[in-house]
Amino acid sequence: MRRRIAAVLAATFGLAGCGARPQQPAALDTRNEACASCRMPVSDARLASQLIAPGELPRFFDDLGCLRDFLAAGRAPHGAVAFVADHRTRQWVRADAAVYTKVPGLETPMSSHLIAHADTASRDQDKDARAGTTVDPRELFGSGAASSGAGR
Repeated sequence: MRRRIAAVLAATFGLAGCGARPQQPAALDTRNEACASCRMPVSDARLASQLIAPGELPRFFDDLGCLRDFLAAGRAPHGAVAFVADHRTRQWVRADAAVYTKVPGLETPMSSHLIAHADTASRDQDKDARAGTTVDPRELFGSGAASSGAGR
């Protein structure tokens, strides 16, 4: 299972070095998008994530746990790039460059209690993250996250 996740992440996050045109995140409509994993509404832009794949509509997720589970199930399309929302700014960040924090007291749609930030400076400015602990991307996405540069 971990090897499959690592392969997906390596393929997902490895495209930037292949000369392929970088994928851009799509705008999130919090009134109309449903999670590609659990089908609940993606109503909080601070907790959202998405997969963008060439020739396909974006797949949005309401909780980082849903993105993790979707990738673990091997459901990411070929050439997909994952983006996560910076919890403080709501700006899209490539998932392989984000900093992750688990905040037990923070409610998330599927109770993963996970949030992402563009970098440690953004995390340190987010009052919600102060009560949390840093999560190694390998804990979320498997060992492939380390080789793809996740968490930098």
